[in-house]
Amino acid sequence: MYLFNFLLMLNSLALLLLSLLILFFLFSILRKSYIIYINNNNTTPTTTYGPISYPIIGCLVSFYENRRRLLHWYTDLVLCSPTSTVVVKRLGALRTIVTANPTNVEYILKTNFPNFPKGESFTEILGDLLGCGIFNMDGELWSTQRKLASHEFSTRSLREFVVKTLEEEVNERLIPLLENAGQNDTVLDLQDLLKRFAFDTICKVALGHDPCCLDTSRPVPSLFRAFDTAAEISAKRSTSTVALLWKMKRFFRFGSEKKLRDAIEIVHESVSEIITKKRKLILEDENKGGGDMLSRFLMAGHDDEVVRDMVISFVMAGRDTTSAAMTWLFWLLSQNSKAEKLLLNEVNRSCSNSNNVALNYDSLQEMSFLKACLCESMRLYPPVSWDSKHAANDDVLPDGTVVKKGDRVTYFPYGMGRLEELWGGNCGEFKPERWLLEDDETGRVLKAVSPFKFPVFQAGPRVCLGKEMAFTQMKYVVASVLKRFEIRPVCLDQPVFVPLLTAHMAGGLRVSVRNRSK
Repeated sequence: MYLFNFLLMLNSLALLLLSLLILFFLFSILRKSYIIYINNNNTTPTTTYGPISYPIIGCLVSFYENRRRLLHWYTDLVLCSPTSTVVVKRLGALRTIVTANPTNVEYILKTNFPNFPKGESFTEILGDLLGCGIFNMDGELWSTQRKLASHEFSTRSLREFVVKTLEEEVNERLIPLLENAGQNDTVLDLQDLLKRFAFDTICKVALGHDPCCLDTSRPVPSLFRAFDTAAEISAKRSTSTVALLWKMKRFFRFGSEKKLRDAIEIVHESVSEIITKKRKLILEDENKGGGDMLSRFLMAGHDDEVVRDMVISFVMAGRDTTSAAMTWLFWLLSQNSKAEKLLLNEVNRSCSNSNNVALNYDSLQEMSFLKACLCESMRLYPPVSWDSKHAANDDVLPDGTVVKKGDRVTYFPYGMGRLEELWGGNCGEFKPERWLLEDDETGRVLKAVSPFKFPVFQAGPRVCLGKEMAFTQMKYVVASVLKRFEIRPVCLDQPVFVPLLTAHMAGGLRVSVRNRSK
C-alpha cells in the first residue's frame, strides 16, 4: 500500500510537471504579444515593478530560465526598477519583494522591525541545521539569546581571547604553510586555506575546540566537511524552483536531503560531544572551562540543547564569511597594484609606530586604509548576498511598494553595491578611497557610512554581534600575510561569484606565493 501511494504521488507530480512544460511552451510563444498587451493596457499608476508574470504561474518561466544566474537576474531587475525594488510572484513560492533601496532597508531592519521577523519560511529552510539558534529564531527566544550573546561579545576578556587565538593560528600554522609554499614554488588554493583557518579560529573561539584544519598532516575533520555539506544543501533549498520538491525529498529521505540529514547528524553529534566534555571540565573546576563562548554559555546555566544550537549558529556565521571577504580582497589587490602598495605602506607604518614587529589590537585599529579595502571588497562581493524576512502583517514600504501579510521581504546587498545612485558612476570598480576622508590632523579617516546603505553586517536590532571580531580577524590575517608575502593568482580570468548561504569563489583561488624579503 505504501509503495502504491508513493507511485501514485509520483504519477501526479509527473502530470503536474508535464502541464507546466506545456504552459512554458505556450507562454514562450505568446510572451512578446503579452508584454505589449500589458504595456498598452496598464493605465493604472503603480509603484510595483518586477519580471513579467502570467496568470497562475507568475514569473515561473523567467525564474526557471535564470535559475543558474539568479544573482545577476535579481541585480538586473533592481537596476531597471525606478525604486530599486521589485516584486516577484511565481507558482510554488511565496510572493517575494527584493529591494536595494536603503530607505526600505532601514524600514525593514529598524523602523518597523517587529513586522519583519525571520519567519517560518526562512526558519524551515535552516531549521534542521540551526535548530533554535539565535540566527534562526524570532521573538522571546531570540531576544533572550541576543542579550546573553551581546554581553559576552562586549567583554574585554573575549576580545583578548580572540586576539590570542588569531596570533597562535596565524604564526604557528598559516604563515608556515605560506612560507613552505613560497620556498617550494607550490600553488595553493588560498580560498580553501582561509576557509580552514577561519574554521579553526571560530571553533576555538566558539567551542574551545581545535579541529586542526590547517594541519595538513591530518585528514580533513569530518565536522569541517559536514558543515560544508549542510550549509550548501540548506542554501540550495531557498533557490529551488518549486519548494515542494525539496520538501518531498526530505520526507522520503533521498537525494540531496539524505546527504543533508547525514551531515546534520555529524554536526549535532560532534558539537554535543564537545559540550559534554566541556561541562564535565567545568564541573570539576570552573577555571578549566577557558575563555571560549561555549564555556561562558554553560556557566550561565543554559541546558545542552539550547547551547548546542547557539554555538552552531555562531560557527555557521563565522566559518565562511570572513574567509570569503579575505579571498576576494586578495584577488582585488592583485588586480590593483596601487591599492596594494598603499596598504602595505600602512601595515609597515603601523607596526613601526607600535615599536613592535608583531601585530596587536591597537596597531590594527590604526589601519584605516585596510578597513576601507575590506569594506570595498565586501561592497562588491558581500559574503551574504541577500537576506530575507517575513511580513507579519500588511504594510507599505517607504518607496510605495505594497507588502502583503506572509510575503518574503528580501534586502539585497549585492545589488546595492552596484547602484550608481548609491556609489557613483564607478560603482563597479575597486576604489577603497571612497570610504575615506582627508583629515588635516590625522590624515585619512573612515567615513561614516549608513549601515542601511551597506548592510553586509545587517543593521538595527539584529546587527551582527561579531562585526568587530570579524574586522579584527580579517585585519590581522590580511596584514600578517601582506607584509610577508606577495600573493599572485595563477589564473588571470575573472573569478565567478557563487552566492550560497555564504558566497564563495567558484573553483577557489589558486595562487603562487613569494616571500617579500627575497
